[in-house]
Amino acid sequence: MIIGLTGSIASGKSTVAAMLKNKGYPVVDADEVARLVVEPGSETLNDVRRLFGQEVIRPDGTLDREKLGERIFNDPVSRRQLNEVMHPAIRQEMLRQRDGWLENGADTVIMDIPLLFESRLQHFVDKVLVVSVTEENQLARLMERNRLTEKEARARISSQLPLSTKEQGADAVIYNNGTLAETEQQLEAILRQWKAAG
Repeated sequence: MIIGLTGSIASGKSTVAAMLKNKGYPVVDADEVARLVVEPGSETLNDVRRLFGQEVIRPDGTLDREKLGERIFNDPVSRRQLNEVMHPAIRQEMLRQRDGWLENGADTVIMDIPLLFESRLQHFVDKVLVVSVTEENQLARLMERNRLTEKEARARISSQLPLSTKEQGADAVIYNNGTLAETEQQLEAILRQWKAAG
């Protein structure tokens, strides 16, 4: 079974991904893959340089994510251009990793994809698990974690689909508003229900 794990910024999806890893599930992490495909010398990094210029590349040849982030967060055209370069490369590598785990005998593979719905990748997975929080918790956690103003945090949150929309597309939802133990109990109940062997 392929489980698509998703959420939104500061919803606690990474916490749930870590729990799954600790339980022995193989996790294909879209964010890790996104870093992998823009390693120095990669074709994807060269495409990003052509689009956005040398100023988004650090002196050591790595991608300057902060500079690139500033460029795209408030510019939908730039964000679309970046996605057109990044998404095909990320998808190809994620499928390669997924298929590798399956070939090596994994019964269940977790695909950790923050923008699962935004990128319309539901067809990659058998079940969708959404990690959700209240809007107030999401805003407070993001402001604290990234040291953002309320305005900056709201801009980042609004660049993604609302959690309420993601919940509607989910096969199951974990409500991550309480303790870690409560979150883990919900996760274990869902895995049992789905008979998802680790």
